[in-house]
Amino acid sequence: MSLSNSLTVFRIVITPIFLYLLFSPSSTFKQIALLIFCIAALTDWYDGWIARKYGTVSRWGKFLDPLADKILTLSTLFGFVYLDLINVWMVWVILARDVIITGLRSYAEYKDEPITTSKTAQAKTFSELIIIYFILIFYVGSTVNSLRGKFGSLFSSMLKHDVLYGMMLFVTISTVATGVMYIIDNRKFIQKIYAGTADA
Repeated sequence: MSLSNSLTVFRIVITPIFLYLLFSPSSTFKQIALLIFCIAALTDWYDGWIARKYGTVSRWGKFLDPLADKILTLSTLFGFVYLDLINVWMVWVILARDVIITGLRSYAEYKDEPITTSKTAQAKTFSELIIIYFILIFYVGSTVNSLRGKFGSLFSSMLKHDVLYGMMLFVTISTVATGVMYIIDNRKFIQKIYAGTADA
């Protein structure tokens, strides 16, 4: 297995460890969880850079890399639900869209008709990560006694339900919108899939 694919698998493996530490009552463990998430995000960038630089981009890597990203981000979002920070229905909507689009892209890759990620979808992913970082940083920070004493009111205001609801609503709407755009832009390929299934 190439180094880039090994880093991708590493992101999948550390996801349950990240969640275990995030759910721990220990503030220290929560801080380690935040560090792990940051490391995982860096490996996402690094494994792609390695694959492109050394020409080790593979079909397996093209399938596994976005899957690892979805596992990490969706696990984190469901973790926020467990911590009563965000609404579960939004995460289910995001999950449904990601399953459909990731499945479509994987099948297109299998058929040697790869679907290019649009700039809009990349912007959606970037905004989703920013909001995840925002929630993680303020949530973990609110568990640190020394920080809570100085910035307690800031943490409380940033973690208010209305604030997080608005952020997640933006992510949910943009997620659905980019999903619809994917389907419209690739409708001919989807029609071919349907025609092939109907003929079978």
